Amino acid sequence: MLYTSFLTAVLALATSVTAQCGSGTPDVTVTGSGTFTVKKGSSTLYTGTDYNAALQSGITNTASGQRLAVISSGSIGTNTLVLKSGMTFEGCGTINVGNRAGRGSIEITNTQGVNVPYLSMTGNPYFGVRVYGSRDLTFGAITMNLSGGLGIRFDRDQAANSNVKMNTVSITGAGSHGIETWNIAGFSLTTFTGRNIGECGLLMQTTTNARVGTVDCQNCATGNGYAALRFANQNGKLNGGYGTNVYVDRLIARGGGRGFFCVSESGGAEINSVDISNTGNNAILIENCYGVNIKSGTVNGGGEVRISARSEFANTRDISLTLRVDNTSVRESPCGTNMRFSITGNAQKTLC
Repeated sequence: MLYTSFLTAVLALATSVTAQCGSGTPDVTVTGSGTFTVKKGSSTLYTGTDYNAALQSGITNTASGQRLAVISSGSIGTNTLVLKSGMTFEGCGTINVGNRAGRGSIEITNTQGVNVPYLSMTGNPYFGVRVYGSRDLTFGAITMNLSGGLGIRFDRDQAANSNVKMNTVSITGAGSHGIETWNIAGFSLTTFTGRNIGECGLLMQTTTNARVGTVDCQNCATGNGYAALRFANQNGKLNGGYGTNVYVDRLIARGGGRGFFCVSESGGAEINSVDISNTGNNAILIENCYGVNIKSGTVNGGGEVRISARSEFANTRDISLTLRVDNTSVRESPCGTNMRFSITGNAQKTLC
């Protein structure tokens, strides 16, 4: 029933982004190459060689309920594009960005009803997209081919967010995380694809009522303790408890650091299937987490599957693992509470 309703929501979101980027009659357009023109209806708002100025003009002149289509490609340098409540921003061309310390190349802050059905970004941002204090926010097809920085970041120390929907997000080359969430009540993501990402592919923190389709990471977090998929900082803690409210359909992890990592009083999570191989660190590490159920899947080679705990938090409890594990080990230390293991394969097992 859960996945039927999730699929219905996914299909509805996908339908909203199937039309070609810039199709129909956008309210405001940015066109041209080298020389850029911003038009709203029959009015020309800007003509010139400054791509950032053209995009800023487009945003300024797009009202709530209106649609801005950026057809042109170019560079905004270290500037920031600040989107407004109710607007639709279609990045049809490729936006190249620079690094502005502590800021996003695109920011969506204290808004309602922003829609980004398309975005193509290159460069080395501090944050490619930075979000806080936003509700009813929708991302469609997002592609970031980066040479550093962090892809999409929801701020930790700013206002919380609610009802955030993402369709397909593909990020390569980020030096930090692909997507980092904080403080979201109601989050969905259809597909995340990460390649050669310095830290986590998808990192979720203080995020509740979440539905994630597929997380597919290759060489994410190589050489460090991060993971293709990581839950941290009380992710999934809802109304003071850990009833299941974070659902992931499938995790694929190849190489990199850890495959799945749950830590620091997170939980309330169900992962339908995992496919993890040849990780440089733990294939799976569950440490001081509560109410985590991995229902099926395979682990082949790489680091061990480990159930652990630190003394500063309550002991790990209510964990269920149903896995085939080959060519690595499964270890529980210290012993958790209410642990359920169904492990097949040739793994060496050290369980309580």
